Amino acid sequence: MYLWDIALRKGCIGYIKYVLKSSLMRLPIFGWAFHILEFIPVERKWEADESNMRRMLSTLNDPQDPLWLAIFPEGTDFTEQKCLRSQKYAAEHGLPILKNVLLPKTKGFCTCLQELRGSLNAVYDVTIGYKYRCPSFLDNVFGVDPSEVHIHICRFPIDCIPTSEDEISTWLMDRFRFKDKLLYNFQFEGQFPDQAKERDLPAMKGILNCVTVIILTGLCMYFTFSSVWFKLYVSVVIAYLVPATYFNIRPQPIFRVFKM
Repeated sequence: MYLWDIALRKGCIGYIKYVLKSSLMRLPIFGWAFHILEFIPVERKWEADESNMRRMLSTLNDPQDPLWLAIFPEGTDFTEQKCLRSQKYAAEHGLPILKNVLLPKTKGFCTCLQELRGSLNAVYDVTIGYKYRCPSFLDNVFGVDPSEVHIHICRFPIDCIPTSEDEISTWLMDRFRFKDKLLYNFQFEGQFPDQAKERDLPAMKGILNCVTVIILTGLCMYFTFSSVWFKLYVSVVIAYLVPATYFNIRPQPIFRVFKM
């Protein structure tokens, strides 16, 4: 949610795509939207994910098409239990013992860099701090928590990032060691170093966007219940999207065919 907020503030809301767990793609309506927006689903098992990930990344590597690809190398959300498991694994394999983040899984990140290196100009390391606790989804929906959201961003030009898989893995591990220290300090200081306040989004623009969404939703609902042809259209779309999201069917984009 907060990455979408950043993209909105920077005028790039239409460019952001996510690598996310495949079960979310099977959600009704939301999963269909993720499919249309070309999000990349993963099973979090590299043997099953590698070929599909490379195939989908190959459709996003046109330098003329703006892209923000959001990837979460931890592979899951942070909990105390998962942190203990991560620390145990790190101790057994001689890796850094992290207390505020989980160890990153490096293969997916390396693959993204290998496939998109020719079309990306930078990698952004984003660390989010919540004050005073990490919110749940419903906390965000109802505006209960967090009271403040702090975001720390480091920009790395693509030329400054190593090319070999081992060096990329080491680079990523170093970044997570930095994140761990950053969040540790945030707990005591309540902010990140050299922090500046982001401007507020225009209230009127937000209201107009909300009204537009409500009107369009209302029109779609009206035509769904009043027009036979619109019902047929909706039925055909759903009949396609249900198996397409479940089996991850990705037809070749029409415009890419014309370019070829």
